Amino acid sequence: MNVVMWILAGGLLGWVGFSYLGYNEERGIKVSVIMGIAGGFLGGKLIAPLFISAAAVPADFSMATLFVAAVVAASFLFVGNAVNARWGV
Repeated sequence: MNVVMWILAGGLLGWVGFSYLGYNEERGIKVSVIMGIAGGFLGGKLIAPLFISAAAVPADFSMATLFVAAVVAASFLFVGNAVNARWGV
């Protein structure tokens, strides 16, 4: 359940970043959504366990882990936009 929520949060942030903030306009909406999904998944799977204690039951929903996944997804989008603006990659 958590993994699905991380992916949805990342994809939603990617879409919002493209549509409203104008991130990665040259690359398109698909790249923004994929970057958001990747950031959400990596944030929830790799970064959140480093900073937040694990839930008693791994299948339980964790709001703190979802927050970390969203922050990492937003960071991915910001860094991707900065790299694109600076080097055109």
